[in-house]
Amino acid sequence: MLPPEEEQAELSELLLILDFGGQYTQLIARRVRELGVYCEILPYDAPMEEIAALRPQGVILSGGPASCYAEGAPQEPQGLLESGLPVLGICYGAQLMARRFGGQVTRAQAREYGSRTLTLEAPDDPFIAGLPADAECWMSHGDHVAAPPPGWQVLLSTPTCPVAAMRGPGGLYAVQFHPEVEHTPFGRQLLRNFLYGVCGFSGEWTMGRFIDEQVALIRQRVGNERVVAGLSGGVDSSVAATLVHRAVGDQLTCIFVDHGLMRKGEPEQVIQTFGPAGRGFNLVAVDRSDLFLGKLAGVTDPERKRRIIGEEFIRVFEREASSIGGAKFLVQGTIYPDVIESGTRTAATIKTHHNVGGLPEDMQFELIEPLRMLFKDEVRRVGADLGLPDELIWRQPFPGPGLGVRVLGEVTREKLAILRDADAIFRDELRSAGLEPQIWQSFAVLPDVRSVGVMGDERTYAHLVVLRAITSTDAMTADWVRIPHDVLARAASRIVNEVDGVNRVAYDITTKPPATIEWE
Repeated sequence: MLPPEEEQAELSELLLILDFGGQYTQLIARRVRELGVYCEILPYDAPMEEIAALRPQGVILSGGPASCYAEGAPQEPQGLLESGLPVLGICYGAQLMARRFGGQVTRAQAREYGSRTLTLEAPDDPFIAGLPADAECWMSHGDHVAAPPPGWQVLLSTPTCPVAAMRGPGGLYAVQFHPEVEHTPFGRQLLRNFLYGVCGFSGEWTMGRFIDEQVALIRQRVGNERVVAGLSGGVDSSVAATLVHRAVGDQLTCIFVDHGLMRKGEPEQVIQTFGPAGRGFNLVAVDRSDLFLGKLAGVTDPERKRRIIGEEFIRVFEREASSIGGAKFLVQGTIYPDVIESGTRTAATIKTHHNVGGLPEDMQFELIEPLRMLFKDEVRRVGADLGLPDELIWRQPFPGPGLGVRVLGEVTREKLAILRDADAIFRDELRSAGLEPQIWQSFAVLPDVRSVGVMGDERTYAHLVVLRAITSTDAMTADWVRIPHDVLARAASRIVNEVDGVNRVAYDITTKPPATIEWE
């Protein structure tokens, strides 16, 4: 299996972000891409040989929770700061740079969290060009740079942070605050100055350019081999399959597997959209619901569910590929939040995504994951550039394990039937109220909980259904939707009256974090 880094190695312009475990690392990447520069995140301990092989034009060192002077503290790759590459250190990254060149890093008298007013110490420096005299910034640190290294110039300061930004020789810059957050209003300008003025990026990375580069990479890699794509009908898998189809045409066969965990009416919709009457892909549709539900029988642990579903998908793809004469490559719609949440060397595992951590080690395919380094909104823009219809591009995200991770506890046909009907009613009410355009994701969950109720003057002991609706841009953070009470009331009334086995409905008002979007 070819590592994703090798697939990306030939991209024309690249910024690298080295992740020291900071809470805002992914936000740095988003801000950089919004400025028209392609970037990737690597662990802080990536070997210098790997970094050099990627030929970046610049590097950003992220923040992190450690103290750079503590024993065993994470350090930057040896030789990076002497390599001649422009480097911007943010928070912990700034402290590392200061300590590396002989500056003084100490515990701040008081931990700083919040907005601070900056003083411009060197207003003519191009790195801080365009900043107002009373610029505000967002601080979040316990340590700070008390004195810069010899020969370095202080650019910005605050009353409590004497070195809020500094410049060293050869394109080395450091800031104690966080330019990537909205609370630093001039942050984009500062990043723009570093990317364009210091690193020399053109700022011309667009989704159209990304498509052209990926098509070329896929063609070169695939050659004359056959390719299969796991197509669920969701945004990610649809965009990935369409992108690969542009590259290799009829060498691609799409496989739609009905695993019995789809929403109401979805299998028919997928076949209609992508089959001969729709986009005209080579599409093989198979019903393997008995197989998947048999494997899930008695399983209650959500991580085990995801791994079972991930492995069974691969096994079905392998069998179906054999029936069409074999295939060397498998296309997956993996996107960046999947990779991040499934855990890296510098990020904790939130949940294992079936298409990342759930893959079997003895898989016969090599993976093609052209969207692996994109956030969700970027995937949608790729889909638009590829000519996919709006109703598909703006389709709500749906997890690969489907309703298998929305039925909590053991998955049974009875529970799935209850959840499908409740979910369809909820989404129908949101659609009727005109709320769908402002919602990123809306769905029902069936917890492994029953409660006492009264229906028709008789006692009931039936299921609880939980409704969830959130807003987001990239699935990394999310807020719950303030649905009007009358809409919630209609949805709840219909569910308890029209869905057998339900006597109680609740609405989830938790943000991400601390919760995730899905319950499992």
